[in-house]
Amino acid sequence: MEPSQHFDFTFVGHYTKDTIVYPDRSHTQDGGAYFFGASVAARMGLRVAVVTRLAEQDRASYRPLEELGVTVYATPTAQSTCLRLVYPSADLDQRTIYATGSAEPFTVEEVRHIRSRAVHVGASVRGEVPVDVVRHLKQHAERVSLDVQGYIRTNQDGLLVDDDWPGKEEVLQYVDVLKADAAEAKGLTGTRDLREAARALAAWGPSEILLTHSGGLLLLARGNFYERPFVVQHVRGRSGRGDTCTAAYMARRLSAPPPEAATWAAAVTSLKLRKEGPFMDSLEDVHALIRDAYSRV
Repeated sequence: MEPSQHFDFTFVGHYTKDTIVYPDRSHTQDGGAYFFGASVAARMGLRVAVVTRLAEQDRASYRPLEELGVTVYATPTAQSTCLRLVYPSADLDQRTIYATGSAEPFTVEEVRHIRSRAVHVGASVRGEVPVDVVRHLKQHAERVSLDVQGYIRTNQDGLLVDDDWPGKEEVLQYVDVLKADAAEAKGLTGTRDLREAARALAAWGPSEILLTHSGGLLLLARGNFYERPFVVQHVRGRSGRGDTCTAAYMARRLSAPPPEAATWAAAVTSLKLRKEGPFMDSLEDVHALIRDAYSRV
């Protein structure tokens, strides 16, 4: 067993080999919540760790993170999780996802040595991060965020389908910040009104709800709502939007109140949406965008 390691921010989730299909183009890229999120947190100067599972032949995928100073704990598996994400129209909140491989669930043993101020659970499919793993992470972290996609997505003969979330109360008692996109929030709560959906999600236990949609983000924290737009003319990198936004919010939240963290997350995500792949801009770029586009917030 690894000796205990102390970090500012730890990401837990599968590496995914993603084939992205838009109406006018397609390509294959490295993915996974940790892949997008750790790049943000590391560029913010935090001590960052990743706990992931992937096939031996895909280990080169996380070298760029190691070059940023990220500590990677990778369990080798027979195959990596492979996804095909199809966006049929210009509405990037609508997509169909197919799974062609899985790296199998995490175990408590894989995270037993982690001590971290913040932890993000970014699973791809239900069952990837069991509740006992989330429970252990919370015992050794100040704040835990979780993306609902990894608990409502089920694999039905290769097609990933959003379903109900049985046993959600058991998981959510260990979660401080819950993340969903507009479609997921509607599916879970039955309402298209994002504020109503956020209130319904908060009633399940998490103290902060972060919702993303094509136009921006909505945050519910301490009973107050904060809305921030994404400032981007042409979206080139939709995949990883939520992962980037959550990571930016959680990372900034370590030292700032909710409204400031929301502004930071919106600015970081706006820059990421302008190009494929993870966030690679400078902190100066983020500050400049905040001055130019969010100064009146």
